[in-house]
Amino acid sequence: MIQLSTSVCLLGGLFLMAPVLTAPTLANMCRPLKTLNDSLSHRRRYMKHNFPINYTIRVHHKEIFKLSNISRMRLNVEGLDDLVLQRLWFQVNQGVLKKIIRVMPERHPSRPYTAEFERRFRDAEGIFVESHPAEVFQQELPDTIQDIWDGLTEEPDRVPDSSWRFASPKSLLDNFCHTMFCLFSECFASTEAPQDYCDISHWRKGRKKDLKPES
Repeated sequence: MIQLSTSVCLLGGLFLMAPVLTAPTLANMCRPLKTLNDSLSHRRRYMKHNFPINYTIRVHHKEIFKLSNISRMRLNVEGLDDLVLQRLWFQVNQGVLKKIIRVMPERHPSRPYTAEFERRFRDAEGIFVESHPAEVFQQELPDTIQDIWDGLTEEPDRVPDSSWRFASPKSLLDNFCHTMFCLFSECFASTEAPQDYCDISHWRKGRKKDLKPES
């Protein structure tokens, strides 16, 4: 398994905008993503009930990564491919999970859950990197995506105050879940009617039978 340092190096690289990027989610990605979804089913308990009411943490505004962000980028960035968005998803949530863990004391009741969730995330990231040829990372990103990337990887002490936002741990993992289903939808195909996981109305309708309920 590729360790985090390897995948971070590749994540910081450049992308090949080629037809290969339009391929469906590789089958070997589905197992680790479904494992992450199993963990996400407990996020209400560990990311809400174990924190004070209205508790928030400071994150970069680009780390509040919602379905609306994906829709806007797909609409405004010409030739944007899902693989670029998937890579951005990993970069965003890498920072989100680090920030959530950082605010937890060693004995916080949610720390073991979050540490294990981050480990599973890194495993999925490593498989994702292994599943694509090296040349996928060799050409430039679209300017809009590169600007987001630069903001996410900037040293915290160089980030202007206007770029910080406050969000609850639960809302950050809600975003993680919704955008994961949107960008890797092949792994979460419904056994009944087709579902558009990128449509916010899907998530407003309530829990689906084929999605694990939160606990």
